[in-house]
Amino acid sequence: MPAMTWPASVRRRPGNRRLRGRLEVALSCLGIVVTAFAAVQVGRELAAILDQQISTQRWGAVALHVLFCTIVAWLIYGGLVYLLTRALCYVRKCRHVRERSEELEEILGQPDAPLLTILVPSYKEEPQVVLRTLLSAALQTYPRRRIALLIDDPPFPDNPADRAALDATRTLPESVATLLREPHSWIEACTGIQANEPAPSADQVTELLERVSRWFESLAGRFDHTQHEEKLFAERILLAHAEDCRNRALQIEAACRRGEESALCALLQSSCLFLRGLFVAELHSFERKQFENLSHEINKAMNLNSYIGLIGKSFAIEHRGGKRFLVPAPAQAADLQFPDSDYIITLDADSVILPDYALRLIHFLQRPGNERVAVVQTPYSAFPGAPNRLQRLAGATTDVQYIIHQGFTACSGTYWVGANALLRKRALDDIAERETEWGYPITRYIQDRTVIEDTESSIDLVARGWSLHNYPERLAFSSTPPDFGSLLIQRRRWANGGLIILPKLLKYLAGNALRFTAWLEGFVRVHYLVSVSAVNLGLLIVLAIPFTENIRSWWLPVTAVPYFSLYARDLKLWGYRYRDVLGVYALNLLLIPVNLGGVLKSIQQMWTRTKIPFGRTPKVRGRTAAGALYVAAVYVLLLQWLIAAGLDFYHGRIFHGSFAVVNAGFLAYAAVYLVGISECWEDIKTACAPKIWGLVPHAFDPVLDAPSPLAEAPTRG
Repeated sequence: MPAMTWPASVRRRPGNRRLRGRLEVALSCLGIVVTAFAAVQVGRELAAILDQQISTQRWGAVALHVLFCTIVAWLIYGGLVYLLTRALCYVRKCRHVRERSEELEEILGQPDAPLLTILVPSYKEEPQVVLRTLLSAALQTYPRRRIALLIDDPPFPDNPADRAALDATRTLPESVATLLREPHSWIEACTGIQANEPAPSADQVTELLERVSRWFESLAGRFDHTQHEEKLFAERILLAHAEDCRNRALQIEAACRRGEESALCALLQSSCLFLRGLFVAELHSFERKQFENLSHEINKAMNLNSYIGLIGKSFAIEHRGGKRFLVPAPAQAADLQFPDSDYIITLDADSVILPDYALRLIHFLQRPGNERVAVVQTPYSAFPGAPNRLQRLAGATTDVQYIIHQGFTACSGTYWVGANALLRKRALDDIAERETEWGYPITRYIQDRTVIEDTESSIDLVARGWSLHNYPERLAFSSTPPDFGSLLIQRRRWANGGLIILPKLLKYLAGNALRFTAWLEGFVRVHYLVSVSAVNLGLLIVLAIPFTENIRSWWLPVTAVPYFSLYARDLKLWGYRYRDVLGVYALNLLLIPVNLGGVLKSIQQMWTRTKIPFGRTPKVRGRTAAGALYVAAVYVLLLQWLIAAGLDFYHGRIFHGSFAVVNAGFLAYAAVYLVGISECWEDIKTACAPKIWGLVPHAFDPVLDAPSPLAEAPTRG
């Protein structure tokens, strides 16, 4: 079965992979030592300055100096977290041993294998995107699986385009099931493939494997290999299945030629088990908004919660006053049945999982000692080969986050990353909360108090004695927003909620303060929640206030050298270029207003105690317009940094002025080459036009009339 345990650039090189992993661990440790030594030197010098300011009673200077020291300490803290998690990631990779296919395929022969339910929440997605996701779920090599497409579009749209898109989405499960019926019929017709039948001949199995392999190759040819997402899907899923089938056929032929009866029997048995379960996935769709007594909260968490609450039960559909209700009913009288499930995979509609994802992760959960693991996942990677600079650089930050999350697991600080995950149903039952919404009882398994629902649920799970785990292979890929408008919505949502969750995390850590591992866990968990607000606000303050008196040492930039050097090395290892680290830095400057916008939303929610609406990342063709306020903020920052640099040079503050000029240059690059001047102007004009031409009837502008998919109002009935 294919895997991407190491980056492709590393796997192609000769030599011992374990030695390469040890090299990366050594480089990370060296980086930690250099950063710590430079930080000590910086601390000594900053302490001397503080002592001098206190002795001369310059209390204003003392306050500014303390602020500067706090910002410096946080930036160094962030660098150390990255270097530590990087080292631990490569330690885990060195120690990781892939399970043998024979060991994994023991599950294929279990008639009572645990039922797996795969949930694909969808909201106004392109049908082709959802099709890839459903196929990646349907073609898992796990034997018992049930796939539910959870359509969250308004069920009765007035707009003809929305209605046509919804109808197309509704047909996708049946389309996938129809597609799988043809190869499944070949397997059903092959004598001896099914259980309780005489063993088939080697020729029969070989011919069937070759036929299935050709079917996968034909299906792969239907996808556009010039599109980077479809290319990966075709190569890593469809053609990987084709190669697996062909390899099995070749192994059987080789065993026949050598006359190895025992090996041949084992190969025939494993191939029959593999084929028997390959095309038997059950697919259906479900729309919670069609039922009055299910939650209509507009977020992914409640879409998932509504379905999870139905698992293991049977319902009849009742009609009252023109509305539909789900009412518990015995199985023989039920209209809808939801079989009980031991495991649940949540999979975003723009993500795909490799064929052995479910098999490997369920095998991990079933190992002795893992009974209290609630969530196992492979933090998603970006689809490689993005066609534009912004998408490629945003994907680079995603791939580096994969490394950090793998290190989190070694610190017992794993966070659930919601694009894909395998969940133990029993653990979800343990953290379930019963509430009332619009007069109807609902069960909340996954928290929706913030828009980063998976992060808060991670704290709920560990607080009840469960653990989370990142599997050290790349088995899942997710789409990266292709333009600034859609990236803005995604990253603003990611930045919103960390401060709200922080008190819950601190309460959990305080209750475990006597454990040493809790300190290490807290070291990474706190940074994950607070870093977005602290780093972005700190950088703004440093660029706005000339801390000339506080910067007298060259040790300060030395503290950042290991971080940026190894970040660039990681980019290179994962298929990018060394110089992309400069592009990532420019992208992070571009996202400062976006991240701070998300932080302000958190503060707004804490102040008003009102949930912030869930901003879904658009996944549609064409460019998503960016908010004019954020576009304008980018240029305001650029102008402010240039003016500050001019004033610094005028007053002789060369170091601070140079720092401002360099950052202004990076931000200008991001505004011009990552967003585009014409695109920025178009977004500002689009936002301002309704205000300027307010007297013009909206009927003359269908774009302004179109309802926003991100601002749907909750309705009933």
